[in-house]
Amino acid sequence: MGLSMNRRSFIRLAGGGVVVAAAGLAGWQYASRNVFPVPETALAAWAEAGQAQDLGRFVLSYAVLAPNSHNKQPWIADLSVEGEIGLSMDTDRLLPKTDPFNRQMMMGLGTFLELLVQAAAVRGHRADIVLFPEGVPGEHIDSRRMVTVRLIPDANVTVDPLFAAAPDRRTDRRAYDLGQTVTSDEIAALIAAAAPFPLRAGVETDAARVARIRDIANRAWRHEILTERTLMESMEVLRVGTAEIDRHRDGLVIDDPMVVMLERFGLFDRTTPPAPDSMAITAQLDDFAAITAATPAYLWIVTEGNSRAQQIEAGRAYVRMNLAGTALGLSMHPNQQSLQEYPEVASEYTAIHQALNAPAPQFTVQMLARLGRVPQGSAPLRPSPRRGVEAQLA
Repeated sequence: MGLSMNRRSFIRLAGGGVVVAAAGLAGWQYASRNVFPVPETALAAWAEAGQAQDLGRFVLSYAVLAPNSHNKQPWIADLSVEGEIGLSMDTDRLLPKTDPFNRQMMMGLGTFLELLVQAAAVRGHRADIVLFPEGVPGEHIDSRRMVTVRLIPDANVTVDPLFAAAPDRRTDRRAYDLGQTVTSDEIAALIAAAAPFPLRAGVETDAARVARIRDIANRAWRHEILTERTLMESMEVLRVGTAEIDRHRDGLVIDDPMVVMLERFGLFDRTTPPAPDSMAITAQLDDFAAITAATPAYLWIVTEGNSRAQQIEAGRAYVRMNLAGTALGLSMHPNQQSLQEYPEVASEYTAIHQALNAPAPQFTVQMLARLGRVPQGSAPLRPSPRRGVEAQLA
């Protein structure tokens, strides 16, 4: 999930001092990202995809473009053995507060793997995947090798048609046009994209059921921004302004000129959460509700069980659906708040599973995403920053 601050930031003078109430702190991911452009150098990985001659770097150049929670990019790739890629997770790039059991991070590993597999086929190679060669991790991810990928020349391998959409795939957090429906043929194409994996995928368009999901999503978001530790986890990875965005090339982007100015003058405090009744919080609850209301459909993925392998498969299925949607002109925006496993959101976790006819713990809703189209004439969405291949090598 990438974040961006909106235009409601403000300064108020009180008692001779300056008090900053940055209204974007909670709803940063729902605003336009074109107010203050992200530097091209932070986006270089998108232009460099497919340029490497070395096979390992070639496939990784597409894999690093995968969607992942908070844009943390927690992957570490080992190319020390020719024809093989070892993958582990950077334990310093996890989200222990909002993703306490690392389920979302494992899904991110799945999105990474799927793009890697598709890229290998472009170079005439089959990617043979061995999951958990050093054992399946328990409740928490550690630094063990999670995957070994062997790249095998294969004259019979075919390029997945979905791969053509990889350079244009985005996570679009803007309001969608309620007048543009998702058709039955489009829904069928999205579900077909997930078909290689043993899970349930679907799209909800019924107005009453969509409204129920919206309500659950809003409640879950409220918990996340009113719970100090979960809010602060996001604040810790905010990247404010050109220099900071370019230095990190990850995390949650804030490109609003007002906030950049406040940061430069030392007036934007990222060490303390806003008060629950502050405009910084209430404005973003309103913004989230407005964006959620502009949602004609929801996409979901459900597994029976919740094994680490299933989490990876769900990630692979999601990025395939994202690619299929991109090709169809559809936009997607994960709303994972109600799927998270920290205590404050337990009621919403139960509610979303019931709403999708997937009662826990037998079933696990692995993905919930807004689905629709942005209004006609909307500006093209720029990609999120990426650290690039070399930064993610062991």
